[in-house]
Amino acid sequence: MSEATELRRGWTTGACATAAAKAAYSALLTGAFPDPVTISLPRGGTADFALTRHGVSDDEAFATITKDAGDDPDVTHGALITATVRLLPAAHGVRFKAGDGVGTVTRPGLPIPPGEPAINPVPRQMMAAAIAETARNLDAPGDVEIEVSIEGGAELAQRTMNPRLGIVGGLSVLGTTGIVRPFSCAAWIASIHRGVDVARAVGLTHVVGATGTASEDAVRARYDLDEAAYLDMGDFAGGLLKYLRSHPVERLTLSGGFAKFSKLAQGALDLHSARSSVDFAFLQDLLETAGAPREQVAAAASANTAKEVLDGALAAGIDLAGPLARRTQAAVRSILKEAPVAVEVLVTDRSGKVLGESGFDHG
Repeated sequence: MSEATELRRGWTTGACATAAAKAAYSALLTGAFPDPVTISLPRGGTADFALTRHGVSDDEAFATITKDAGDDPDVTHGALITATVRLLPAAHGVRFKAGDGVGTVTRPGLPIPPGEPAINPVPRQMMAAAIAETARNLDAPGDVEIEVSIEGGAELAQRTMNPRLGIVGGLSVLGTTGIVRPFSCAAWIASIHRGVDVARAVGLTHVVGATGTASEDAVRARYDLDEAAYLDMGDFAGGLLKYLRSHPVERLTLSGGFAKFSKLAQGALDLHSARSSVDFAFLQDLLETAGAPREQVAAAASANTAKEVLDGALAAGIDLAGPLARRTQAAVRSILKEAPVAVEVLVTDRSGKVLGESGFDHG
């Protein structure tokens, strides 16, 4: 892809909320807003954010960031992300509150339990770290409530999967790296193909396709591979596997979450939630094969998410990840056809822990 057509990256909702919270807390302590405000990103580096609006009183301060999602067609591009910060008594820590336009979790199976604001773990960690850093610099306790609001979030949420997932009242505050990577299907698949070409050209015999950062880190912890071995597969499993039919490498490790690989195991080539769905009948069959009790198999039909099914199995001591890895491997072998590629599948959780694996087949 030429420089002229390079897609511009942007910032996640979580990064915007972190910048707003840091600016508001600084102003609450000093009366002055840093503008731009600088935050640290989870995977290293920093980012600067200009404030769209702000205000401070004796009891609270707020700051607003206009989200820039770069060239990604994100429903929240241009949205106003506001963090309102209030001081809490000592030893209360950092608490989160859903403001207007931010949803509340009402069903199980998500990274955040029911009753909590739909602010995912990494954005919470980012905000807590920014508050702690500011507190250290200004010799303050760092006990605060952070209320995150997204203007128009309730309406925007109707264009997402939040209502189906039981997140009511607005959007989720998301992001695992702070950075939004531009979502162009053709450009992304082309970059996967180029990655395969580079790996082959430099003589690599083992490449990796991961669905996300945590699953990629699981492979990094297991193998000492050249950086060029890590193909940026994301949701585009088909883009990688089809190309490997005619441009094979000796070994392929696929690493991803339970939900995404349950779709790949059924032959889905695009694992994005907008273009493929988890089949709960498939998960029921997986449970039945694993020897789950009849009532647990039946309950899976009305589960909210694949994670809810997996969590139930883990609680009952039932291994679903191993059988899923093997079924995924079989589906991948079918997609690869006769390509001489040995395939290994790792099923990971959200922290990158390997829950199940298939081992290499023989291509």
